[in-house]
Amino acid sequence: MARTIGSHGPKTMEAIRKAGLKLIYEHGFEAMSLRQLASEVGIQVGSLYNHISTKEDLLYDLIKVHMDELFRQFDQIRADTDAQDPVERLKAFITFHVTYHIVRKREVFIGYSELRSLEPNHYEEIVALRRQYERHLIAILHQGESQGRFHFGDASVAAYGILSMLTGVCTWFRPHGRLSKEQVIATYSDMVLNGLTPPKAP
Repeated sequence: MARTIGSHGPKTMEAIRKAGLKLIYEHGFEAMSLRQLASEVGIQVGSLYNHISTKEDLLYDLIKVHMDELFRQFDQIRADTDAQDPVERLKAFITFHVTYHIVRKREVFIGYSELRSLEPNHYEEIVALRRQYERHLIAILHQGESQGRFHFGDASVAAYGILSMLTGVCTWFRPHGRLSKEQVIATYSDMVLNGLTPPKAP
């Protein structure tokens, strides 16, 4: 068993989150037990209830913290991007999304694969946050279309296709693999922008 730590305070909650993230990623939410979680943290099972009420409560907390951090970082890059240029906004979005999903691989995986395990009210809250994030990309696409810079059919379908491609990076990217993060971002950016380029007039 890991070294026993105090069962109160924010440091313990952070240890619970870290252990929960590791165990759910490795074993799945259903397979992870609270006894296993307590052992990983180094506290008694009963002490977990000072911080979480149920196992589902922990899962919700992990996904909610992940979404809050996603928006916090995204708001920073939005503030540094030219709001009048949809191409630059889209490039910034791609760079942010790919980078975040490489760095936060475990959080992203759990946020997608274990979403079904949330209680209905928690599920609806997280889905609403995901839709809010998706709407930022949809707004960029509409801006580019209004300026004649982008061409696509349905903005929502285009956004979902782009997001699916970008998010897939966390399933195959390796930090010490053949391609660097920057090379992957450049490849994805070229693919997305080329796919949105309006056809030339005959």
